Amino acid sequence: METDQTMRLKTILRTSRPPFLVLAPVCVSLGMVTATAAGYSIDALLFVLTLTGALLAAASVNLLNEYQDFNSGLDCRTDRTPFSGGSGALPAHPEAAGDVLTVALITITGTVLIGIYIVVVQGFQIVPIGAAGLLLIIAYTKWIIRSPLLCLISPGLGFGVLMVVGTHIALTGESSLLLWMVSIVPFCLINNLLLLNQYPDVSADSSVGRNHFPIAYGMGKSSWVYAIFMLSAYLMIGLLIAGEFLPGLSVIALAPVVFSVFSLTGAVRYSGNIGKYPRYLAANVAAAVLTPLLLAISISLG
Repeated sequence: METDQTMRLKTILRTSRPPFLVLAPVCVSLGMVTATAAGYSIDALLFVLTLTGALLAAASVNLLNEYQDFNSGLDCRTDRTPFSGGSGALPAHPEAAGDVLTVALITITGTVLIGIYIVVVQGFQIVPIGAAGLLLIIAYTKWIIRSPLLCLISPGLGFGVLMVVGTHIALTGESSLLLWMVSIVPFCLINNLLLLNQYPDVSADSSVGRNHFPIAYGMGKSSWVYAIFMLSAYLMIGLLIAGEFLPGLSVIALAPVVFSVFSLTGAVRYSGNIGKYPRYLAANVAAAVLTPLLLAISISLG
């Protein structure tokens, strides 16, 4: 028989949303390979700490989001899918809510402590990145989710820009124009990841005061934004290859465009009912994960 402690631990783990934490190591890897491609040698301890900090930051966002959505009553109004609507762990075990908040605060503290260590080692160049990341963690569910434009770009900003650029700076103490251009790819695709996942939740989200892009502007315009982000991501890869900023092998990172196109067709066809057809949401996840992963692999080999 499952003990109370085991149940609480499982609830905490579920609210951290482990399947979505994979984005952190992918984005960290992309930042790392841009550093090695620029000729820097990588300090193993700094890399491990940077990766740990990224995972803690991603987990803390999820934990806070689940705790706050449970408290607002949103979790009881959402029709969950494998890719949207939260984990459902706290509605099933409300007695673990305090534990989830405690672990969220611990993960945030761990992220900050790692950031302080990196500042001591590498200097203050990383401070603006870290400060922006901390602000996103704390403000996302309470405030950012009420601003359509901020909510639209915050996932890509947190993962695609801050993690990729932050990793490079944490490992090298330097930045570059190419690094920022490369970060546009995960920025666009990770924005699309959350954007499409919001479609099934429009009714529930609006009932508790959320005001993300699909609520404010409708799913038709949201699908146009999805298409613009998609085209921007893959066009950037093509331009960087054509300009010889990326190796020719990076063409493999264009392959997941088929997943994005497939997801877009689902968004246009099914709109708010897309949650009933999870294959489109799954394809969207595949594009967001595989594209920066393949880009990282191609840079490291090229």
